[in-house]
Amino acid sequence: MPPRAKKGPSVPSTVSELKDTLWKAADRLRGSLPASRYKDVILGLVFLKYVSDAYDEHRETIRAELSAQGHDEDRIAGLVDDPATCRDHGVFVVPPAARWSYLAAHAKGEPAGHTGPARTVGQLIDEAMESVMAANPTLRGTLPRLYDGETIDQRRLGELLDLFDGARFSRRGAHRARDLMGEVYEYFLGRFARAEGKRGGEFFTPPSVVKVLVEVLEPSSGRVYDPCCGSGGMFVQTEKFLHEHNGDPTNITVHGQESNEETWRMATMNLAVHGLDNSGLGARWDDTFAHDHHAGVRMDYVLANPPFNIKHWTRDERDPRWQFGVPPATNANYAWIQHILWKLSPTGSAGVVLANGSMTSRSGTEGDIRANLVEADLVSCMVALPTQLFRSTGIPVCLWFFSRDKTAGPGGAVDRTGEVLFIDARHLGHLVDRAERALSDDDIAAIADTYRAWRGTRSATERELGYADVPGFCRSVDLAGIRAADYALTPGRYVGTPAIEDDGEPIDAKIRRLHTELLAAFDESARLEKAVRAQLERTDG
Repeated sequence: MPPRAKKGPSVPSTVSELKDTLWKAADRLRGSLPASRYKDVILGLVFLKYVSDAYDEHRETIRAELSAQGHDEDRIAGLVDDPATCRDHGVFVVPPAARWSYLAAHAKGEPAGHTGPARTVGQLIDEAMESVMAANPTLRGTLPRLYDGETIDQRRLGELLDLFDGARFSRRGAHRARDLMGEVYEYFLGRFARAEGKRGGEFFTPPSVVKVLVEVLEPSSGRVYDPCCGSGGMFVQTEKFLHEHNGDPTNITVHGQESNEETWRMATMNLAVHGLDNSGLGARWDDTFAHDHHAGVRMDYVLANPPFNIKHWTRDERDPRWQFGVPPATNANYAWIQHILWKLSPTGSAGVVLANGSMTSRSGTEGDIRANLVEADLVSCMVALPTQLFRSTGIPVCLWFFSRDKTAGPGGAVDRTGEVLFIDARHLGHLVDRAERALSDDDIAAIADTYRAWRGTRSATERELGYADVPGFCRSVDLAGIRAADYALTPGRYVGTPAIEDDGEPIDAKIRRLHTELLAAFDESARLEKAVRAQLERTDG
């Protein structure tokens, strides 16, 4: 009987299976690494695998096209690795020693016949990262070079290369390599955020919250800005929004800043794999309050999830950004708000995630600043969100939306000068598990469509969405009404309670009916209890 052929590794057939397979593979390295470094090691490897696969596929495509055109092998060899051709096709240049095939071949150490000092697999990966950055100016200074460290188990690292070797991030046809890699990268970011708890919240905003911000603002062209961009989720969702609505991602430019080095690196890689120009994140990480890398640049859209209630921040009382009052030294919430408003263009709009306390706090100067913002007619909408959306914190959160121009025009057909829309969405969402809630697409649409109808945006007009106050959910309030509430901006204060449906049954008749039904339920309960007791007595006998 002939020997049975060796079965090769199974290839995941769906995106979900691929993500799960890669996560399990990456988890093999966890025990040998500090938690703070594990994320950077894995995301760097995933990125390197992606750029290598995409580059190989690009070379195969170019080779096939040139061969079909009758070019000789020398001509083909000179063009398949041409950096200009790669950039024209949105592909990163990957030098030979940085390609995954080369690294996988050396995953167990230098091959037989190698001369010179032996290099570890970690050294090879560090060198690959260096060469990829040298070949691609937009990646310089962004990729991790920590694979040859003493804390990294080189044997497990080699095993991880083997496991990753069976997964390809490049797919022809409907699934582009960039789309697939983007999904995997975002999946890993979410898993790392959940694993790291509070620390994870510093670089990851729940996707459903990001989607609410983007769907309400509907960024279509111009500059999109995030002053505390984390891993870049706001920009990625903006690109998705444009694709889903037949927009052109090249009509926007992204600008951001991040104060944490590791997080800044994650963001630059995240933007790169989604085909977004990451040069708008600056050449390095930095504190937005201390050094604004985009000083003097006005933005069309700002989306932000600043860290909540920062007690220690870089504060200068003479800062010109404090147009509505100097924020207290013990809380940066209103510093973020004023920085964002300072950056907005004359027709710009913004969406910001903040802790619920920001809507009512009177600590220090916060109450006065909030009153000044309302009187300046900059607040366009307030949304109260359900609890447990953020696994990293139990603090309830809300969304602030700002508009520099609420008159009828490009921002909407309805003049909302002197009005603020309040939406109480605390009853929306569903539990993903016991610790985390998420908003469904219908929930997001309920919030976004309400705002669009209120503002009379083009999408609302096309879909014939008309606005009306809904008790318990939404209400449009003039500035006088907010003034009378001492500038508190909690939606629940304004929207009231849901209307009780009238079924037409007179109240006296309903009480009599319910009384009769309750007595009948008692009788049935007594009958069942008697039957059970009798059965138990027969069993005991």
